[in-house]
Amino acid sequence: MRVLTWNVWWRFGPWEQRQKALLSVLRELRPDVVALQEVWAGGGENLARWLAQELGMQWTWAPSHAPERWRQRLGDPTVDVGNAVLSRWPIVDRVVLRLPAPEAYDDGRLALYARLDVPGHQVPFFTAHLTSVPHASAVRCEQVAALAGFVAAHRGGTRFPPVVTGDFNAWPDSDEIRLFGGYKTAPAVPGQVLLDAWEYAAPEAPSATWDAANPFVAATFSPSARIDYIHVGPPGPGGLGTVRSIRRAGDGPVDGVWPSDHSAVVAELAVAGTDGPGAAGGIADQACP
Repeated sequence: MRVLTWNVWWRFGPWEQRQKALLSVLRELRPDVVALQEVWAGGGENLARWLAQELGMQWTWAPSHAPERWRQRLGDPTVDVGNAVLSRWPIVDRVVLRLPAPEAYDDGRLALYARLDVPGHQVPFFTAHLTSVPHASAVRCEQVAALAGFVAAHRGGTRFPPVVTGDFNAWPDSDEIRLFGGYKTAPAVPGQVLLDAWEYAAPEAPSATWDAANPFVAATFSPSARIDYIHVGPPGPGGLGTVRSIRRAGDGPVDGVWPSDHSAVVAELAVAGTDGPGAAGGIADQACP
């Protein structure tokens, strides 16, 4: 199963050209499940819906409960922002979690849960977008604690481990990432471990998803860092959900336009009866037209 997560940078920059570039990358990658952050909606249009229709996928999205600060940055009071999930399979349940933040940092960050009806088992799938204030590690720790509890409340009823994606705005060795994973420090939920899929990557593989090679990032004068994640619970029976590979994608221009200020993250997860240790491709290679 090919899983992709991507912060698509709302309506910033040359968004109409970027929208086409986003679709081009997704068409080439043919993911089975897509998690998106900073999805825009306005004027009867929704980026997630448009992408889903173009890709022939199911979709669900959750708008921010407090988009005012986003709108002030854009100078447009009519555009919404939120998270979305696109799926090759039916989405049979969804729940939204408002992530905690003090008033000074609260710009409506949230987590979205979608249960995917994959043949043979259901997949508990999550995507989240944590606060981006550089010095707000303590806020992100509160947010990942809430997110971990959210995962614990919705992960059951299936052998497939939970899959948690998103833009955490935190470096891999930060307190919040260690807390969320629960295997380098005491877990936020007792007994719950969520493995950072990048732990399975080749050590030399490029991993900065906020990359100064991207001109949108270079303009901020901030260092390159890995801040976008796919976390997966320990494998189920027979290795179900094992991370077989992980890499960046969307990390270059398409027809001269960078799709986003973030790179996407793509992981291949083992699926019983479809993937095996020696399999050459995921479900996307077998099921897409």
